[in-house]
Amino acid sequence: MDNRALAEYVTSKNIPIIRKGYHKYLTFEGVEDCYTYILKEGIVKASVISNDGREFNLRYVNDLEVVSLIKDEYSQFIDSPYNIRVESEYAEFYRVNRVKFWEDINNNPDLQHHVKEFYRFRLLSVMKKMQQMLLNGKLGAVCTQLYELYDMFGVRTPEGLLIDFPITNEEIAKFCGISTASSVSRILKQLKDKGIIAVQDHHLIITNMELLEDNIIF
Repeated sequence: MDNRALAEYVTSKNIPIIRKGYHKYLTFEGVEDCYTYILKEGIVKASVISNDGREFNLRYVNDLEVVSLIKDEYSQFIDSPYNIRVESEYAEFYRVNRVKFWEDINNNPDLQHHVKEFYRFRLLSVMKKMQQMLLNGKLGAVCTQLYELYDMFGVRTPEGLLIDFPITNEEIAKFCGISTASSVSRILKQLKDKGIIAVQDHHLIITNMELLEDNIIF
């Protein structure tokens, strides 16, 4: 997605910047806030909590992007729709009053276009995620998540396609709607036994992308 309009906006305005440390929360689901947050630097995770207390991970964000819901242009306060937690050593965010942000959007055609494309892109991503979750089963869901992680954090190395980001089996389970980390462990062992992945220094390496993709319904 083209972020030039958003980049031009944040660099042209004197917007306050806040910093959060590792595993600190920026927003909590259901808590009112009067700001819109734009990720400047770092990696964050969006997640929701079910009625029975289980956490379901939505996605990681590691680029310049609005990470809180913009919603309508009139409400001074809105309920945060999900949790945002810092997953890197720290993360920095531009913090904009949400009503003022909407005023700026309405006065900037390029920014308007960016916001429309942002929501269209997010909607398509959610629809694709739902399709993959429903059609792929547990094995396919884990393979899909590994594919997404490589797409975001992947580095080519002599050993294979390194996912250059430490992620636990528990976190993978929360992305895939799998109840236990042990289930993910068994699936990862299957993938290792088939020569699809390897583990090095607590990082996952995809050693055969074609075989990984064979388990995914795109």
